[in-house]
Amino acid sequence: MKLLRYGPSGQEKPGLLDASGTIRDLSGVIPDLAGDALSAAGLAKLAALDPASLPAVPGSPRLGPPVSGMKNFVCIGLNYADHAAETGAAIPKEPIVFLKSLGALCGPNDDVMIPKNSVKTDWEVELAIIIGSTAKCVSEDEAMNHVAGYAVCNDVSEREWQIERGGSWDKGKGCDTFGPLGPWLVTKDEVADPQDLAMTLDVDGVRMQDGSTRTMIFGVRHLVHYVSHFITLHPGDVISTGTPPGVGLGKKPPMFLKPGQTMKLSIKGLGEQTQRTVAYE
Repeated sequence: MKLLRYGPSGQEKPGLLDASGTIRDLSGVIPDLAGDALSAAGLAKLAALDPASLPAVPGSPRLGPPVSGMKNFVCIGLNYADHAAETGAAIPKEPIVFLKSLGALCGPNDDVMIPKNSVKTDWEVELAIIIGSTAKCVSEDEAMNHVAGYAVCNDVSEREWQIERGGSWDKGKGCDTFGPLGPWLVTKDEVADPQDLAMTLDVDGVRMQDGSTRTMIFGVRHLVHYVSHFITLHPGDVISTGTPPGVGLGKKPPMFLKPGQTMKLSIKGLGEQTQRTVAYE
């Protein structure tokens, strides 16, 4: 299934995308894509529905983040061998874990705001794991039982603030609109192998990132297991799993975003995002 949330920011309704590409309204079935609706039993209930029995949503409404009720927006740093190489960093011995502010979360096609005084805003296409049931100190064998599905994430980053301003990475990662997620949650049964997904990112029509989850250092199963030993994961939480090479920081010379540009991201089977960059308001 492809599950989504549509409507104005803060007023999104749950929906699903049927085989013809029509959005079907789920608000008569569940209050939101959150909590128990993301559990194995909740997803089985939705999968048993006949999409044709659900109201069709007219037009092309705004899409919001495909889950609600997130408690933790977890990110993994330097998790692609080829990306670590382009930045000159050593291969991590354990996953590098940091948190993105929940205030960064936005819809997949919402504008991305370049922060005030930013000079090094950068892009990162990433595979996001969406948690479906509470995971605390789970084994690798159990980890996938807690995964609802996957989505595309753009881990937008301000590199000066992340790297040159002292302290943790978080200050360069949590700005408003720095976490586009979606367009939908694709349930894990539709993803045969999350470690074999092509992923791309273009800026103004120029291909910047062209990679694959095959080069991830720590895979999905290990990440859910690992993170759950430090942070209890709840339904709707996200683990954004790192980015392949081609980020602006790694270009020679480095390239960074400015207002008026367009980013387009895709991951095979998970859909596309398109964002326009805008100046700080």
